[in-house]
Amino acid sequence: MGANAIPSPGTRWRRALVAGALGALGVTTALSVPVPADAAASTLGAAAAQSGRYFGTAISAGKLGDSAYTTIANREFNMVTAENEMKIDATEPNQNQFNFTNADRIYNWAVQNGKQVRGHTLAWYSQQPGWMQSLSGSALRQAMINHINGVMAHYKGKIPYWDVVNEAFDDSTGGRRDSNLQRTGNDWIEVAFRTARAADPAAKLCYNDYNIDNWSWAKTQGVYNMVKDFKSRGVPIDCVGLQGHFNSGSPYPSNYRTTLQNFAALGVDVAITELDVEGASATTYANIVNDCLAVSRCVGITVWGVRDSDSWRSSQTPLLFDGNGNKKAAYTSVLNALNSATPNPTPTPTPTPTPTPT
Repeated sequence: MGANAIPSPGTRWRRALVAGALGALGVTTALSVPVPADAAASTLGAAAAQSGRYFGTAISAGKLGDSAYTTIANREFNMVTAENEMKIDATEPNQNQFNFTNADRIYNWAVQNGKQVRGHTLAWYSQQPGWMQSLSGSALRQAMINHINGVMAHYKGKIPYWDVVNEAFDDSTGGRRDSNLQRTGNDWIEVAFRTARAADPAAKLCYNDYNIDNWSWAKTQGVYNMVKDFKSRGVPIDCVGLQGHFNSGSPYPSNYRTTLQNFAALGVDVAITELDVEGASATTYANIVNDCLAVSRCVGITVWGVRDSDSWRSSQTPLLFDGNGNKKAAYTSVLNALNSATPNPTPTPTPTPTPTPT
């Protein structure tokens, strides 16, 4: 290659000093050595970022004092979800008395380590504090609105994605789950999203659920039809989170990519929000990642825990690191899949987070 040759677009260059035959005369010749532009990233977050996506994990405030835990989490992931600390019972244990102590511990740890945070979750039939469980009708509806406003005000402009409503559909029928929130009126989900948009216009608002992975299932269709209706009527919804808890009772489906594509075609982002795979099959993990990478609006993947010992399903060994913090075969398959992705020149912009005072 001549001295004035222009490197091909797929190549970057570094200068390597090589001693040649003139070395004995005190002369050093500089040679240009090509290095592929797609040189592999060595961590999950960095590998995902190459295509404009994130790779995150669920974090528990009680484990932030575990150095083995935080070392892996800090090294590998660039998005964080609070496992329980931003749920209703944690953030509003008594009506109109908000407590963000543990939520802020996670948020601040994430931001101080250069990570973003997904908000999880604002309106859910489960993990409600006792005072909320005792309410019904208009009192419960107003309490839901107040809770959304209170939590989102605390983090306004700082959290790029919020799971506004969680698990509102029934597994067997595909219709709405019978819950105290549902009994306040069928418009409760719409009200939750409209309230969230007004509370923080910068946040992307997500509906999040499990067992909506298989395109042929009634529950998947139920959520799809709701999102389609919301988009047609201008109800503010920006994203759908598919939890991705895969096990023998709800295995990874062959039509998963179709599901992601069909939701995205409605004009929303999609994300895999709570991924764990019973037995941690390396092939299954790679397939899931490749399905996300094949859909331009699949913005990222979050695994639900760091090590198997941190998982809510630890006996199923479903995560990418074993209980001792060692990388499993599934880790390597995920990293390789992420490194094989086509770069995305226009990643979705997200607000820059700043630490929140406790």
